[in-house]
Amino acid sequence: MSKTRVWFYCLLAGTGYSLSVSNLIDGIPWGLFAWVALLPLHRVLIGVTPSRALRRGWLAGFLAFTGTMYWVVTAMHLYGKVPLSISIVLMLVLAGYLGLYVGLYAWGFVRLERQWPAATWIAAPCLWVSLEYVRTHAFSGLPWGLLGYSQFQWLPLIQIANVTAVYGVSFLIVLVNVSLFLLFRRLFTDTPRKIPWIPLASTAAALLGAWLYGLGQLHLPPSDSLTVGIVQANIDQAHKWDQAYREETLDRYRRLTETVSPGSDLILWPEAATPFMFEQEPDYRSLVTGMTKNAEVPLVFGSPALRRQSDGTPYLLNSAYLLDPSGEISGRYDKQHLVPFGEYIPLQRILFFLDKLVVGIGDFQPGPGPTLLDFERGPDGRQTRFGVAICFEVIFPDLVRRLAREGANFLVTITNDAWFGKTVAPHQHFGMVVFRAVENRMAFARAANTGVSGLIDPTGRILTATPIFAEHAVIGSISLSAPSTVYTRFGDVFAWACVIMALFLLSFARFIDGPSAVDTRFSTRRKGARHA
Repeated sequence: MSKTRVWFYCLLAGTGYSLSVSNLIDGIPWGLFAWVALLPLHRVLIGVTPSRALRRGWLAGFLAFTGTMYWVVTAMHLYGKVPLSISIVLMLVLAGYLGLYVGLYAWGFVRLERQWPAATWIAAPCLWVSLEYVRTHAFSGLPWGLLGYSQFQWLPLIQIANVTAVYGVSFLIVLVNVSLFLLFRRLFTDTPRKIPWIPLASTAAALLGAWLYGLGQLHLPPSDSLTVGIVQANIDQAHKWDQAYREETLDRYRRLTETVSPGSDLILWPEAATPFMFEQEPDYRSLVTGMTKNAEVPLVFGSPALRRQSDGTPYLLNSAYLLDPSGEISGRYDKQHLVPFGEYIPLQRILFFLDKLVVGIGDFQPGPGPTLLDFERGPDGRQTRFGVAICFEVIFPDLVRRLAREGANFLVTITNDAWFGKTVAPHQHFGMVVFRAVENRMAFARAANTGVSGLIDPTGRILTATPIFAEHAVIGSISLSAPSTVYTRFGDVFAWACVIMALFLLSFARFIDGPSAVDTRFSTRRKGARHA
C-alpha cells in the first residue's frame, strides 16, 4: 500500500475517532462514528509486520488525539501565557504519547492475527480495553477521550457500565469494528474464506444483551429526593484572581445564590469559586458566610486551603468546603488527584524551569483520600451524605467509585472549565460525568464556573445542562440512596480480566518480522509500491 493511501486511511480513522468523542454539536449523534472509526485502521494492518503496524497505528492515534486534545493549546496559550508555538508543540507531544496506545493496539492486533486468528475477534477488544486501563493509570493517568465515552447519550447501551465501567462500552465498540472488518475482508476478497458467523453472531448477541440489560436498568424505583441549586457565575479567568474584581465576583455569586436558595436543600458553587483563600481572609470570608446565613441553606464551594508542614513549610490544598446554614464550616474535602503541570510540577527538581515558563502552575499537595461530607435537611433533620470530585478527578472511574463505596447518597463535582475556552473540552468533560453516574447508579450534581453545569440522574439521564460561558442559576431535584452496583462493590474486575486475557494470548504470540496472517491478498499493494 502506498504512503498516500496509508496516510488517507489513518486520517480517516483519526478523524472518525476524534469526532465520535467530541460531541461538537448538540443533537447530532457523533458517537455513531465510533462503531466504524477503527475500520480504516484495520485496513492498513493487512499484510504488514508488527513493527510497521505499530507505526501505522501510532499515526492514526496521533491524528485522533490531535483532534481530541486540541484544546490544550487554548489552555496553555490563552491562560497559561505559553507562547503559541510552544503550546502547539506540547499539545502534539501529548497527542504523540496518547497515539502510542493505538500503535500498541495495532502491533498486538497483528501478532494476535498471526498466532490466534480464530480468536482475534474477542482478543482484540480485550487488548484495546487493557491499553485504555493502562492509560488511566500510567504517569498519573489521562483517561480523556476513552472510546466508550462516545456513547454517553445512548442510555440503554451504557447501563452495562454499572458492571464493567466505561471499559465495557469500549469493548463493545471495538468488538463491532473488528467483526465488521472480518466480514468486509470476506466480502471484498477472492480469498476462499468462510463468512465469520461466530464473530458476527456473538457480536450481535452482545449488543442485544447489553441493550436489553440497559432497558431494564433505566427504571428507577421510588426513592427520596434532594433539591439542589447550582450557581454558574461565569467569572472571566483573566479577572478571577485580580483583587480589584473580588467584590464584583462575590456580588455576582450573591445575586445568583438568592435566585436558587428558595426551595433548595443544598447550593453548589464551582471549584475555586472564592477569589481568595477562604480561611485566611476574614473580611471576605464573612461575606460568604453571610450569604449562607441569609439563604439558610448549606453551601458547597471550592477554595484553596493553606496548610503547613511540620517544619513550617506552607503548602496548598484544592478544597471543597461545606458550610452549614449558620455559616460554620461543617466539612472539607481536599482534592486527591492533582493535575500534573497545572496544580503541581512532576519531577520538579528536573523540570524546575516550568514554573517560570507557565503562568498559574500551583504548588498544591494531594488530600488524604476519599472523604464524605454530610448535612441535615428537612424538618426531621435527615442526615444526607455526599462525595465530591474536584475537576480532573471525575474522569477517573475508580476514584469516584471509592467515594460512592464510602456510603454517599449522591455525588457532586465542582470544576472551573474556563481554562478550556470555547472549545469542545467542556462538553467532553461533562459527558464523562454521565458515566460516573451510571457506573455507581448514583445521581450527580455539577457546578462549573463557565459551564457545563447540570444534574444527572442515576441512569445517566441529563436532567439539566447549561450552555457554556453564560451566567446561570439552576435548581432541580435528584434521587438519593441508589443501590450499590457491581462496579461500586468490586471495581475494575472487567478491565483486569481483559488485561489478563490479552497478556495470556500475547505471551504465546511469537515475535515476527514477516507479514501477518491477515490475508495479504486483500491488500491492494502493487508491485514496486513503497510502504509506509
